[in-house]
Amino acid sequence: MKVHYGIDNFTPLKRATVTSGTFDGVHYGHQQILAHLRKIAREDNSETVLITFWPHPRFVLQPEIANKSLKLLTNLDEKIALLEQEGINHLIVIEFNKEFSHLTSMEFVKNILIDKINTTKLVIGYDHRFGRNREGGFDYLKEHQAEFGFEVEEITKQEIENAAVSSTAIRAALIEEGNLFTAEKYLGYHYSLEGIVVNGNKIGRKIGFPTANIQLKDSFKLLPHQGVYAVHLYFEGVKYKGMLNIGNRPTVTEGIKKTVEVNIFDFNKDIYGAEVRLEFVKRIRSEMKFDGVEMLIEQLHLDRESAITALSI
Repeated sequence: MKVHYGIDNFTPLKRATVTSGTFDGVHYGHQQILAHLRKIAREDNSETVLITFWPHPRFVLQPEIANKSLKLLTNLDEKIALLEQEGINHLIVIEFNKEFSHLTSMEFVKNILIDKINTTKLVIGYDHRFGRNREGGFDYLKEHQAEFGFEVEEITKQEIENAAVSSTAIRAALIEEGNLFTAEKYLGYHYSLEGIVVNGNKIGRKIGFPTANIQLKDSFKLLPHQGVYAVHLYFEGVKYKGMLNIGNRPTVTEGIKKTVEVNIFDFNKDIYGAEVRLEFVKRIRSEMKFDGVEMLIEQLHLDRESAITALSI
């Protein structure tokens, strides 16, 4: 897959089958759309092109609301890596800013789809909107396709709903319940996040469960619901097993801000300042307040056994 940052860095193709969207998470529903895109491209003897936008449009159009409430499943690098697995020929990453948001639907079609890409087939979801104030859609495109010089195909509502998947549904499963089973089923892979190992107060070390405190690399990245999780931690290309806690540590430091800390099994390296990736495999339990540190330690031993079992499957 060739990645093109900005439409001006793209050379028009002889034939192009195109789709566009934010594709946050590149989940099962997205994967179905992209499979359909590849099928049409094979029949049309054309190359596949996916147009995506960064940052997410809502951070530009509704910054006050989005900065408080919108959490994403993937950052740009993660999205690119996932799309590469889908066998797309070209990915065009367009910077979504105020200027771009003012493009009319006609300007988007003419300036980008026709002049810059040479689109011969356009595939869009049944509810996909584009252009200033979301004025363009399937009916508009279908009505003018002869004028535009490309064919338009719609992914129907039934096809989308049969997949029963949306980025919103996945976010809700992770945020409201920490429901990794549903999230993984919808995503088709383990949810993950990246972060930097930072100094903590070393309470875990004092009770026999030293932890690496993680500061999220991206503030907009979705953090699953509070609780204890079995995870894989990736550091310098090596995968390690561990258990992770998201929460306020009510037994030892109640009232402090939410932390993300992982106890890495059979690991004794100094990784302060290192960048790591965490892959969520199974939710073990909710965060709890225990009647004393001894009961907490007893539970942590049980959690470790549960995590080892989950990570060995």
